[in-house]
Amino acid sequence: MKIITLCGSLKFQKEMMIVAEKMALEGNCILTPVYSTIENLKRSEEQLKKLKEEHFKRIELSDAILVINVNNYIGNSTSLEIQYAKELGKEIIYYTDLTTNK
Repeated sequence: MKIITLCGSLKFQKEMMIVAEKMALEGNCILTPVYSTIENLKRSEEQLKKLKEEHFKRIELSDAILVINVNNYIGNSTSLEIQYAKELGKEIIYYTDLTTNK
């Protein structure tokens, strides 16, 4: 079993949850970002900073990250997550690689 953190734009929340379930059913432990459950919720800079720190901690705890890159889109935050995972020597899996290989 691998511990895998999902990374990607939050606009792909639906795709991320579908992939999280699929990967969990294959026997992986999946760590996901925290998604807002309240529409149009405004977060303070401090809250956003804490969420970012928590997500980077998930990457530290993981064996790998899975980048959800629908239509090959990778934004600035996801690029930073990939760079951090590389610095830590984590395996990096891309969603587009999974979808084209199956």
